Amino acid sequence: MGQYDFQTAPKRLGQNSVKWKEVEADSELLPAWIADMDFEVLAEIRQAIHDYADQLVYGYNYASSTLFQAIMDWERKEHGYYFEEEALLLIEGVVPAISTAIQAFSKEGDAVLINTPVYPPFARSIQFNQRKLVTNSLQEKDGLFEIDFEQLEQDLVDNQVKIYLLCNPHNPGGRVWSKEDLEKIGRLCQKHEIILISDEIHQDLVLFGNHHHSINTVSPDFKDFSLVLASATKTFNIAGTKNSYAVIENPSLRSKFRKRQLANNQHEISSLGLLATETAYRYGKPWLEELKAVLEENIDFAVAYFAKQAPQLKIMKPQGTYLIWLDFSAYALTDDQLHRLLHDEAKVILNRGTDFGKEGSLHARLNIAAPKRIVEEVCRRIASSLAQFEQRNDS
Repeated sequence: MGQYDFQTAPKRLGQNSVKWKEVEADSELLPAWIADMDFEVLAEIRQAIHDYADQLVYGYNYASSTLFQAIMDWERKEHGYYFEEEALLLIEGVVPAISTAIQAFSKEGDAVLINTPVYPPFARSIQFNQRKLVTNSLQEKDGLFEIDFEQLEQDLVDNQVKIYLLCNPHNPGGRVWSKEDLEKIGRLCQKHEIILISDEIHQDLVLFGNHHHSINTVSPDFKDFSLVLASATKTFNIAGTKNSYAVIENPSLRSKFRKRQLANNQHEISSLGLLATETAYRYGKPWLEELKAVLEENIDFAVAYFAKQAPQLKIMKPQGTYLIWLDFSAYALTDDQLHRLLHDEAKVILNRGTDFGKEGSLHARLNIAAPKRIVEEVCRRIASSLAQFEQRNDS
């Protein structure tokens, strides 16, 4: 038994939780979709927010020097990334930072490339900002996503790509890109004068002995054209407090980003975000270590359970994140039929695979960041509904 409780499900109903909203209308549903965790937050974070409530005045707050130091210390100790305080910019979230960077470093009509399938706001941010969306399909090999680098360079050149938006660790595949992969990506961007935006929000959730490499630690050359986006929010289940950061070491890029951020009035951070981030990075390491052991156990359970109870269901075991990419293509289903089977018959809510790109057809994303009994029930429901579907097809 560890120091922290990861087996008691906190109350989520009646709290305007996006993840649990549908359950308010249908109590039979079990949500395992949007990427927040059904675990209680770190006690020190709760206490910091209680102390803030006791201030009685909730006016404008500024980011303290101790917050900047906490972020820099975390990046240095956890990821071997050393940078000066001037390179660090706070912004409400990683997704707003992506839009800000797209606006700062490209103009309408310019091409922005993503590796698909990928987190849905990537494509949305590109399209809503009137940029040309270029998708480079990831290839599955030995149960992991791989990049076809020959095709990638062709896509970059043919479309005169101005920005490459990278997800590392990858969502939804859970791939932790190797140092060699990142070296190739960086060299291609350097060669073709492309700005590289690296979304590293899942950097702390690397599992099973894998190792995260921040893009700017791979080669000092990459700092000239790269920006790193990260946050404590995904790691410590504090997404609602709203705070993330961009590390931009090139002064010219940093100036352009800051100017666009101010134009969008995105420079103010929630007081709770400032507090929660600093507290998480100062006191959260032991909690995170226990969390990762729980996530590994839940992932191993899901992989083993489906292998036995739904052997046609193909599982991409993640190297990081608490998300599992499920492939239902062996079943005689359309995408709409798959969604109805999961939602209406299994009574589970997963993310639709098609939301991540055309490569997500007949896929779904499963979130296993919940107490073990909830993960077991979600898996049981999925496998049972698939078995019933097969029986109907065979009869």
